[in-house]
Amino acid sequence: MRLDKLLSNNGFGSRKEVKALISGGHVRLNGEVVKKPNLHVRPEQDQVEVGGQKVVHEEFVYWMLNKPKGVISATEDSYHSTVLNCLAPEDYRPDLFPVGRLDINTTGLLLLTNDGKLGHRLTSPKHQVAKRYYAEIKGIVTEKTVEAFAHGLDLGDFITQSAELVIEEVRFEQDMSRITVQIYEGKFHQVKRMFEACDLKVTELHRQTMGPIELDSDLEFGDYRRLSEIELERLKPFGLS
Repeated sequence: MRLDKLLSNNGFGSRKEVKALISGGHVRLNGEVVKKPNLHVRPEQDQVEVGGQKVVHEEFVYWMLNKPKGVISATEDSYHSTVLNCLAPEDYRPDLFPVGRLDINTTGLLLLTNDGKLGHRLTSPKHQVAKRYYAEIKGIVTEKTVEAFAHGLDLGDFITQSAELVIEEVRFEQDMSRITVQIYEGKFHQVKRMFEACDLKVTELHRQTMGPIELDSDLEFGDYRRLSEIELERLKPFGLS
């Protein structure tokens, strides 16, 4: 791996900032000062230091984020903050990406990783990975709605797979319902569109689970943590690298 890429991937700055560190004589390779950004290193064998700090290389990283409202599920955007802006500078890596998308007003579980194999496996509709959401609905959700979700809904551009809708609470005086729903795909605005097809409107949407991973209840909106060893073990059947 190129030295500048190694340092950039491990949070020492952008590629431009890292090149400045290297050319400025702040980087040592196996005890010797090096000044060539394109120098190739062996991350698992060579000892790299920046300003006396040892570089600990991780090929793949896995974060659990409780996505807040107001940020978008993207790696960069000219107008909005992205989910990567929720990370502290020392945890940011330019190769990170969100696994799947939650729209700007949807909250809850979002995995951030640089493991492309896992990301594809968890989001590809053909693998039917379960995703559970909590939602607040404007309108009254009935057993007829539950049956419609179970049979699949024609949204015009596609017909949804069977989804498991559970009515948690109905407040007739407020014309609102609280539900949980589990889907096995996850196309653009799918949950909201499914309720719109039943003449209902989602007012709050929060993802609780993705596959075998459940959102940590101790995480406040905008907080994140590394996946635990137990959680990583659960992801192995889903293509964990």
